[in-house]
Amino acid sequence: MGGVAQILDLAYLNPIWWLSVAILGFKLFALGDAVTRREDAYRAADKKTKPFWLAILAIAFGWDLLFGVNFFTGIGTLAGLVASIVYMVDVRPAIRELTGGGGRGGRSNTGPYGPW
Repeated sequence: MGGVAQILDLAYLNPIWWLSVAILGFKLFALGDAVTRREDAYRAADKKTKPFWLAILAIAFGWDLLFGVNFFTGIGTLAGLVASIVYMVDVRPAIRELTGGGGRGGRSNTGPYGPW
């Protein structure tokens, strides 16, 4: 069984099912985070462009939706997982450092007239 049917199987007692859902959720989180970041932040952090990361992460997520999460023998699942880990460990912290944390401009304790 593969693809979306693997996730919809709802085998709650199967630890492989839980790991598959966790991998898929991690990839979805990485893709969602990449979507919310500004384009210029990728260039300022000296990382690849935003369309590059969106394409890589979307392919990684889509691969698992189409063919199922097969992390023992699936080279596509493992390659996508590595790409998602690289984004979360390397690219995301560099962009957050430049933008001040949040994906939409950042958060800080400053008001329109200075800190409060």
